[in-house]
Amino acid sequence: MKNISLAVSIGSLKLENPILVASGTFGYAKDVEGLNSENGAFSLSELGGILPKTITKLPRDGNPPPRTCETTAGLLNAIGLDNDGLEEFVRLKMPYLRSIGTKIIVSIAGRTAEEYAEMAAVLNDVEGVDALELNISCPNVAHGTDFGKNPTECERLVRGVRKACSLPFFTKLTPNVGDITVCAKAAEQGGSDAVSLINTVLGMAIDWKKCRPRLGNVMGGLSGPAVKPIALRMVYQTAKAVSIPIVGIGGIETVDDVMEFLVAGASAVEIGTANFYSPTCTQKILSALPSAVAHFNTTDIQDIIGRLHREMA
Repeated sequence: MKNISLAVSIGSLKLENPILVASGTFGYAKDVEGLNSENGAFSLSELGGILPKTITKLPRDGNPPPRTCETTAGLLNAIGLDNDGLEEFVRLKMPYLRSIGTKIIVSIAGRTAEEYAEMAAVLNDVEGVDALELNISCPNVAHGTDFGKNPTECERLVRGVRKACSLPFFTKLTPNVGDITVCAKAAEQGGSDAVSLINTVLGMAIDWKKCRPRLGNVMGGLSGPAVKPIALRMVYQTAKAVSIPIVGIGGIETVDDVMEFLVAGASAVEIGTANFYSPTCTQKILSALPSAVAHFNTTDIQDIIGRLHREMA
């Protein structure tokens, strides 16, 4: 097999390959260091990039337990952005993260548009931060999806972050809307380098015998294989609506899943829930990806991004 280039670009962010791990599913990376598989120890530096757990300006305790619940083909979570805050993240987590040898894309969430801009300005000057992801779509905190549902507010927030920092950034959008392309266009207009699709789908589980919700927060975000068709559809629709890159998220576990998202229009993908039940799946995907790209008689993965749209034209 000829040498296959897996490199992709998202704005000024250059990735060695399109395989990222989603925030909230990989901790701060240190706890999975040296993970073993049948192919030996997996170096985190092989990943295209790592998105640590979403951080907020101030520490958050998160939601009351239970915080997770397995469902058919998926996982409900209502963690509530439990984290130690921006200052502690920079002081305690970034020294290790910057030593890994891959791109570090920091996921941030704020209460106001101004708070997002403030956090972006701080992280702009932190060594080892390569990009940001604006989490404007968390369904597990009060008003967590407000900016991701209102295109005017979405554009205003993104524009403020764009003015506050020079780092490339993705805007992570919620699927809990009628038409996701509306806010995708707003994010593009505001200056976002990419959009990430999708965050979790609002759902619920009930213990009927006890007549109470299975989550302490009552409702939570559904992720995993069950949401893949929704995510794939939204990536496909958005690829026709915007010109900026798309990062696909939702139910991805295998190289076939990755290829579906790429031909639908995603330039990169984030592996999320699969990290919990198949923690070496990213290594398997990376091993199989060159052969999958070669199926199209090309040596460059960029040639297959959005190929479905060209084939259907």
